[in-house]
Amino acid sequence: MIDVLYFAWVRERIGLPKERIETQAATVADLVEELKAREERYALAFSDLSALRVAVDQDLTDFDAPLAGAREVAFFPPMTGG
Repeated sequence: MIDVLYFAWVRERIGLPKERIETQAATVADLVEELKAREERYALAFSDLSALRVAVDQDLTDFDAPLAGAREVAFFPPMTGG
């Protein structure tokens, strides 16, 4: 089981702040593909990965990052400064 957290517009599109899912995904990209296959709202949220950042166990990483042993994956838009 892994906790998946959604922030900002990702949360708005999916309609959940977080969920606990069972996955066989080896990488973050595999997890995204599993989520996109669930429902259209996930497909829309993950349609442009260049507009997303990801953290595994609170460490910023890439979509090819392995999920072995991970407890949490968070998806959020890039941070903008001001």
